[in-house]
Amino acid sequence: MTPKISIRGLSLWYMERQALHGVSLDILERSVTAVIGPSGCGKSTLIRCMNRMNDIIEGCRSEGEVAIDGMNVMSKGVDVIDLRRRVGMVFQKPNPFPFSVRDNITYGCLRAGVRRREVLDVVVRRALEGAAIYDELKDRLDTSALSLSGGQQQRLCIARALAMEPDILLMDEPCSALDPIATSKIEDLINDLKRRYTVVIVTHNMQQAARVSDTTAFMHQGRLIEHGPTQTVFERPREALTERYLTGSFG
Repeated sequence: MTPKISIRGLSLWYMERQALHGVSLDILERSVTAVIGPSGCGKSTLIRCMNRMNDIIEGCRSEGEVAIDGMNVMSKGVDVIDLRRRVGMVFQKPNPFPFSVRDNITYGCLRAGVRRREVLDVVVRRALEGAAIYDELKDRLDTSALSLSGGQQQRLCIARALAMEPDILLMDEPCSALDPIATSKIEDLINDLKRRYTVVIVTHNMQQAARVSDTTAFMHQGRLIEHGPTQTVFERPREALTERYLTGSFG
């Protein structure tokens, strides 16, 4: 199968500190890829290359290629705003805007010049349904997003990303600030999202990676150590370093 995302020889530096070392990785369309590894191993840096979020960090530079649908998004001249519409992102802590639920969802559309109320209403419903939270919020659309529970806020942030109709959804530790019940809802949602989107999730929780992902990439000190079907990586890892990490010897 042709990969949705193809990374080749990707290296990245923050000033003089090298954070990624020649990473090469293929990610298939409409699948969930978990990126695991100890703190500081480059997991978040890697996925932030996929939508050029690292560009906002002063002194950051990179080499190599990140191709999405065959186009190298690291090239000069790439429309970064359009890239971030196609590659949505959900962060570690819920970060709803201090607006109503409705205005959180329509924020990106309004900035893109969409003004017709009937169009925006469709966007709101579709996005909330896509994030499996419409029934909980359909009567609270004009309520402040800050009044929602942590789990609801995170699913609202997912809905906000889905409103822009991305192809890819990046999730950077999306459950680390949530309780077990909210985490379970997010995991159920991830399993549903892969029917329509390519999902890449960074997680420290190895049990979560095993539950939600189709493939797993293990990183250590900025290098990709192992990548393959999740069951294979967890049950029959090829690399001794992977086995040590999975069995709790370090990390």
